[in-house]
Amino acid sequence: MTGILTDRALGRATLARQHLLRRSDMEPLAMIEHLMGLQGQAPTPPYYALWTRLRGFRPESLSVLLESRKVVRIVLMRGTVFAVSAADAHALRAWVQPLLDKDLDTNTLHRAGLRGVDRTALASVGRELLSDTPRTQAELRPLLAEYFPDQDPAALAHGVRGLLPLVQVTPRGVWGRSGPPRLAPLDVWAGPPEADLPSPDRLILRYLAAFGPASIRDVQAWCGLTRLSEIVERLRPQLATFRDERGIELFDLPDAPRPAPSTPAPVRILAPFDNALLSHADRRRFISDDDRRRTMTKNGMIAPLVLVGGRVAGIASLTTGSGSSVVEVTPWRSLTASNRSAIETEGMKLAKFAAPDADRYDVRFTAESA
Repeated sequence: MTGILTDRALGRATLARQHLLRRSDMEPLAMIEHLMGLQGQAPTPPYYALWTRLRGFRPESLSVLLESRKVVRIVLMRGTVFAVSAADAHALRAWVQPLLDKDLDTNTLHRAGLRGVDRTALASVGRELLSDTPRTQAELRPLLAEYFPDQDPAALAHGVRGLLPLVQVTPRGVWGRSGPPRLAPLDVWAGPPEADLPSPDRLILRYLAAFGPASIRDVQAWCGLTRLSEIVERLRPQLATFRDERGIELFDLPDAPRPAPSTPAPVRILAPFDNALLSHADRRRFISDDDRRRTMTKNGMIAPLVLVGGRVAGIASLTTGSGSSVVEVTPWRSLTASNRSAIETEGMKLAKFAAPDADRYDVRFTAESA
């Protein structure tokens, strides 16, 4: 199977797999596994990622999964924190571990402090210190310094975080509670891995099911690893192949949904750091290269993005407190009356989800600051 897929066609295909064309009745755990985790450097983005995809989602359902240890928060793809099922945490962490090992040699802040450290010994000590008592990195530093007195304690704690699969234990990430990121070994907190972890081949097939069609560079941008062409070539006989508008080869599952480019795409307000918009090297299926530069806030955050007709049309912010819940939308271009009304409707739903007991709800449109 070959053919040309326009940016619009690619966008519709990925939106369908991300359940952003219509909300799903899927259970939260099943959705988390389908998406291969929800990016969550902060505690709340995974909740908003599920809200925009699941019909009738209640935040308590994710909190229960975290407290029962069926879902964990752990550093995975691209060295960022994800909320994933415990089973996927074992599989994905083992796969991306070379990326985290490399960081120990390239991290500009900590590489000097780790130079000459016996990493096997550091991992062993770190595991011993965290197995019985989950600790923050700040709490871990003076304890590590007792074992490695001539090394930088902050670098040592960073090294433990990279060498070991560590989860952020609850109440971190629990809706309405949260707490500092205290760390514990994944197998201690959530149990040992299954006997046979999924192969990289299987993980890439799952990526295509959730994010495809995609190029090899897209797969690499998603996971942070390189040199994946050998795996994709091995999979080629069971994949469909296409080209994008620029002639780049794309791979996909033969039976995966690829809706017609004319398929309507409703307004959606994505979570901060939503992985739907961060998992391709070429994101022109959703956003122009010029607009892509506008998605990063001054403090390095990826703001909630507003999709109109399947394209990023601006950013949003959510403010709760003092009895109110307010969504502010900053469009990047003029909106039709119907699009503005759809954004107001979706924004009001978001405001009520974020603070169901608030006295006042509002959706405001603001101009982009210079």
